[in-house]
Order: sequence, then C-alpha cells, then structure tokens
Amino acid sequence: MPELPEVETIARGLAKRVAGDVIESVWLGSKPEPLKSPPEQIAATLESKRIVDVRRAGKHIVFDLEPAENHGNPGRWIVHLGMTGSMLVSSPDAELAKHTHAVVRLASGRELRFIDPRRFGRLSVMDTFEAPGREPLEIGLDDFRALFRGRKTPIKSALLNQSLLSGVGNIYADEALFRAGIRPRRRAASLTHDDLGRLHKSLRRVLEQAIRLGGSSISDYVGADGEEGFFQLKHRVYGRTGKACRVCGSPIKRVVIAGRSSHYCPKCQK
Repeated sequence: MPELPEVETIARGLAKRVAGDVIESVWLGSKPEPLKSPPEQIAATLESKRIVDVRRAGKHIVFDLEPAENHGNPGRWIVHLGMTGSMLVSSPDAELAKHTHAVVRLASGRELRFIDPRRFGRLSVMDTFEAPGREPLEIGLDDFRALFRGRKTPIKSALLNQSLLSGVGNIYADEALFRAGIRPRRRAASLTHDDLGRLHKSLRRVLEQAIRLGGSSISDYVGADGEEGFFQLKHRVYGRTGKACRVCGSPIKRVVIAGRSSHYCPKCQK
C-alpha cells in the first residue's frame, strides 16, 4: 500500500501537472468497489471545476476544486490508492490500461486516470477533508511523546494507528524504529523520554529521505509520471529477512505483530 512518501510524491507530481486545469468530463467504470461516493455525485462535483491544488492528507490525495466560471460550489475530490492504486496523467490517445476505474478529461486535453487492479482504492467527494491523525512531518516533539504515553500496545502497532499519526505504514515504521534503535514489540508506554526523542527524529528523517527519492517501489507503486521511486534501495530492515544488517552484520529477523510483518535487527534494536 502506498504510504506517506509515495502519496506525497504522487500529490506533488499531480500538482505540477494539473493545478489550474479545468475538469471537462468524468467517466467512471462499472465496478462499485472504488466508489465511496455515488457516481452521480462524483461527476457533478468534478465537472466544470478548476483544480486549485493537489495535496496529501495522511494517505489520501486531495484535489481542491473551485467553480471554473463562478457558478456552483467548490468541493474536494479525495483519492485513496488502497493496495495497488495509481493516479496517472495521460494523453487521451494512450492505451487505456486494464483495471482503469476513472478517467477525468481536462481542458488541456490530458486525462487523469485512476487504475487499481485489486479495487481496494476509493474515490469520494466532500466539502472538507482532514486526515484523522497528526501529520508526522509537522508534529512537535512534545506532542509526539504525548501520543504514546500510557499506551500498552507495541510501538509498531501504535505507529501504524492512523488516528494517532496519519500516513505512516509498515515500511517506514520498520525503518524509523531501526534507526531509533527500538524493537517493534516494545510497548509504547515503556519507551523513555530519550527513546521517543530518537524515534521522532528518525521517523521524520526517514520520511523526508523517502520523499526526496520518490518513495519505495515494492510492487505496483509509480508516481504521477509513471516512474518508480528509489527509496527501496535504502531499506535497512524492511523486506530483508535473513540478510545481514547493514550496520552490525547480524541477520535481520521478521516477526508478526497484530497481523503485520515487522523487520528488525536483534543486535541494533533493544
């Protein structure tokens, strides 16, 4: 599933390409799963609207809209990519990929296409939208520490709790915990003042580095231009079960916590 760096990369790429363009028409496929709002409402909200901006909120891509000619109400188009979704800017004569569930034609002649083979992604429209948790790239240290105070769940599970931090997923939780020297099974409440300080810093650094490298292309992820990211080349623990730790040489271990795979170094993380 695309996580914060991947969604941020896509949102920035879309903003560069389509901000200021006007939506002329909307085609939605016949599969009901991707549509969180009624298709008629999606079309009515999008058509004849100018795209003011494209941004990320948690793991969601948010298109901020306004009427093209001062008629109708502004709105927001919310896209969640699910496990395998992608959002591409295409020329209208480009071959329509299998599993395309939405095509938005723009006044510039280009098209926005939502493609999702497994149909876990979601398309919706609404007047306002906010991610449920705090923004990992903006939260201050004191507020970050307060999120985990008294929580008896493993710190890995707490990091993945979207009501606490919006956008952090499996890859970047593992990578941040490694860099902070904290095992994923440690209870959040057991982390010291210094532990949480290191985790706050490492999480932000990992996310920022991943954004600079265009995210991690593990399976289906590509940016708005169809290009893959490169942060997977920098992974220190995620997906490296049995391989030597890049710091100490110990074999990387894998455990399952609340149904999610977690990767860690038994020597570097305590």
